[in-house]
Amino acid sequence: MYQINIHQAKTQLSKLVEEAANGEEIIIAKAGKPMAKLIPFEKTEHKPRTPGGMKGQIWMAHDFDEPMSPEELALWYDSPIFPSNE
Repeated sequence: MYQINIHQAKTQLSKLVEEAANGEEIIIAKAGKPMAKLIPFEKTEHKPRTPGGMKGQIWMAHDFDEPMSPEELALWYDSPIFPSNE
């Protein structure tokens, strides 16, 4: 790991990115004060998704898609948007 000032970093960015990609950590400083760290990008490996991962954890009623009763429809369409708590 080494420190470089921001002006040098701007002029040598491609070189610094290559060094970081090869595992080097570079501190970028402004007036001698560390401001940022250039580090290698770590790729994360994701496991492939498999169907059925939530099997047994989700429940759905057998009649979830049945039509609503007339009472439920009346509540759905005729109720105020913001009912009072009286």
